[in-house]
Amino acid sequence: MNLAYHQSAETGPAVVCLPMFSLSRAATATAFSPALAGAGLREIYLDLPGHGDTPANCAPTSQSMLDTVCAWLDHHLDAPVLLAGGSYGAYLAAGIARQRPDLVRGLLLVCPGVTIARDSRDLPDDPPLTAPPGWLDAAPATLHEHLDAALGQRTPTVVATVLAALDSGGPGDATFQQKLRSGPDYALPDENAEVVFDGPVTVLTGRQDRIVGYADQFRAMRHYPRGTFTVLDAAGHYLPYEQPAPLRSLTQDWLRRTHT
Repeated sequence: MNLAYHQSAETGPAVVCLPMFSLSRAATATAFSPALAGAGLREIYLDLPGHGDTPANCAPTSQSMLDTVCAWLDHHLDAPVLLAGGSYGAYLAAGIARQRPDLVRGLLLVCPGVTIARDSRDLPDDPPLTAPPGWLDAAPATLHEHLDAALGQRTPTVVATVLAALDSGGPGDATFQQKLRSGPDYALPDENAEVVFDGPVTVLTGRQDRIVGYADQFRAMRHYPRGTFTVLDAAGHYLPYEQPAPLRSLTQDWLRRTHT
């Protein structure tokens, strides 16, 4: 349960934010802190095992990752929390709400993974939005294919913002991450369980997200009777860095709903 974390100075209720796969708590703070600003919440940003500054202190399976986060929550917090996450972090957050609903007061899921197997995802097949010439020039060649698929807002400014996020925080453990991603237990065992979570939920997706899409996420809304679903145009898998203003507006709406 030893996870590296950072928390804000506020003393209000806790909101715990989980990172995208391979990203650090610093990148998560860059994504979510502007959206949560002014709410008086105690913002807590975790490095998952093998990510950022947290050592690979569990088995390379998603269930072990989830169990480690749950153990941390049990040990450090004494009340149900608001739980937010992006991509893989949102996948884990939804899993925690299924398996340990006693820990969760509400969910903010941004570009969440729904199904781990890439060939099982319902991805948009529309052509990408236009981009200025050389928009990817600042990115390493090894990232061009990924960013081309991931970004809806295709500008040099967004690319620079995403690259800064990818490079922020601790180094992580690339070997552990590869074992997790390529292993037989990357998917949670209850990924397809028909479990209802009745707390306030907001799901944000990018219309041009060709990493996890938006259609699977809409179908998953049947699990969230108090759920709001939004798909944003000109947004992809790095939605918090591509569309920060709508993210803040929808996050503030989610926070209002958690108080009702």
